[in-house]
Amino acid sequence: PNICAVKGSSVVIPCSFDYPDNKQNKVKSVMWGHERNNFYDGPFIFNSKSVDNTSRFQYIGDRLHNCSFRIDQVEHNDTGKYVFRFETNLPSGKWTGKDGSKLDIFDLKTLVTKTNGNGAMKEGDSVNLTCKESCDGGDLSSAFTWFKDGKAISEGRALYLSNISSTNSGNYTCSITTHKGTSSEVININVEYGPKNTSGSARPSTEVEASSNITLTCSSYANPPVENYTWFKIVDRDTGVVSVGNKFELHFRVVSPAVDGQYFCSATNKHGSQNSSIVTLKVKGKFWSIPVHIPRVLYWVQIWSLGGFRLVH
Repeated sequence: PNICAVKGSSVVIPCSFDYPDNKQNKVKSVMWGHERNNFYDGPFIFNSKSVDNTSRFQYIGDRLHNCSFRIDQVEHNDTGKYVFRFETNLPSGKWTGKDGSKLDIFDLKTLVTKTNGNGAMKEGDSVNLTCKESCDGGDLSSAFTWFKDGKAISEGRALYLSNISSTNSGNYTCSITTHKGTSSEVININVEYGPKNTSGSARPSTEVEASSNITLTCSSYANPPVENYTWFKIVDRDTGVVSVGNKFELHFRVVSPAVDGQYFCSATNKHGSQNSSIVTLKVKGKFWSIPVHIPRVLYWVQIWSLGGFRLVH
């Protein structure tokens, strides 16, 4: 007979045999051969006379009439014809099956259907995953288990993910519930979304001394990652806002009173953009510049209200 099995499962090749059974004719050894070797002389994949039989191959019959054979964790190279052979204690008692059994090995397959068109999976989409195996001939009686990142999450042939979000991203596989060693190929669900949780921050603080330095940093979560960051400053009602930077960090090397004000950033990818809340900078103290003449060298002296000065070429 032809037998079908899913890769990773266990399969039993049913077998029975008859022979002249009497006190002088007793079965002393049993063997199973595969088509890649000689069915009569071996080597055999199982031989009761050998101590080197692979644990995946197990003779589960007896030496009377049952010659059934089990293969665990079947692999693609187990495909092929199998034949039973036995020997009795009589010199002429060597018998080999005529037709044998043909074993076919198939992989579990998964079908992914995006209910609202093709393209990248985005937040709000719905996805249907279906587990298929060629051995059931369309019979829906097989029980399946679905896994996400190695953890069992659902039972059944189909897994329906509706209104997906970033939490649904991960690697999905299915297996036949009664055969733990079976597993389909990995299906990666990568849910894309626009920028989220966009925020702006100031380092070292939003209140800084004049002539010190400060850095504004914009952060956001997005898939694919943020493509563009833009920093804006709110000027006034007439002017509105002006763009002051196009990187995720905005550096002020020497803070002056002109830095005082309200800022926010915008993060953008192909699915949209999001603005941060407002970051308000306050510059403490004032400074101004006056020319000072020293022989042969002209310096500018920066003086600020907190006291002290420095010479600048």
